[in-house]
Amino acid sequence: MPRARNGPIEIEWQSFGDDRPDAILLVNGLGSQMTRWPEAFCEKLAAKGYRAIRLDNRDTGLSTWPGEAYTLKDMANDAVAVLDAAGVKQAHIAGVSMGGMIVQRIALDHPGRVLSMTSIMSTTGAADAFKSTPEAAAVLNAPPPDPKADFQAYLADRMANTRTIGSPKYPFTDEENRARVIAEYTRAFNPPGVARQMAAVRADGDRTAALRGLKLPVVVLHGADDPLLMPIGGEATAAAIPGAELRIIPGMGHDLPPGLYDTFVDAIVTAASRAKATV
Repeated sequence: MPRARNGPIEIEWQSFGDDRPDAILLVNGLGSQMTRWPEAFCEKLAAKGYRAIRLDNRDTGLSTWPGEAYTLKDMANDAVAVLDAAGVKQAHIAGVSMGGMIVQRIALDHPGRVLSMTSIMSTTGAADAFKSTPEAAAVLNAPPPDPKADFQAYLADRMANTRTIGSPKYPFTDEENRARVIAEYTRAFNPPGVARQMAAVRADGDRTAALRGLKLPVVVLHGADDPLLMPIGGEATAAAIPGAELRIIPGMGHDLPPGLYDTFVDAIVTAASRAKATV
């Protein structure tokens, strides 16, 4: 796969529908690889007439693992470097969870590169707009078992975490869940990177005031049943951005299961279509 460079950082990325005129940049969440935007999902965007570009954030997957502190601004710059490498001057941007925070930062720091934004199961950075259930908070904060010492314990832990934060109306089967955990571990395993990404999220602070200055089509998508980042995060995001549309989805948790592919695609394409309408 191609790689983009931002100073010493190399970012792994992949593109679908390269002959499409308009690009959608897909940015993923804390510690998760670009494969969390599955190929089948990316192909749905391509079928809608868009070039879908996904990437491994720094400290994740096959991108550089820096080993030192960085910021969400740095991660936003990584994403813009991917656009440069892909030959894309302006893109529609969509991000989930931490990825939603990164695309907010892209829109704030690089407004000339952004046509529309979809912020998914994310928040503004305000302390009162990030609430989790105790069980979901444990998923976020507890380190995984050492897979080299006991892979079955690691596998069981990761599968249980998926069930804890996942969409109750659209659950992964045990077979799907197990296969995903194994595939992600085989591709890359970097627990220290999760801690560095979390530090970057915390250091970015509250973006609410800055978000009020955004002037672009925005759709905010959030699960009504998200236990990791409760709906208040999406509500705060939509309230901060002028003209943003808020979509709260019953039965959706903190993941992207196949049963919600069309829901995510519709939100992203809606924001993109509104940008086209204003040209």
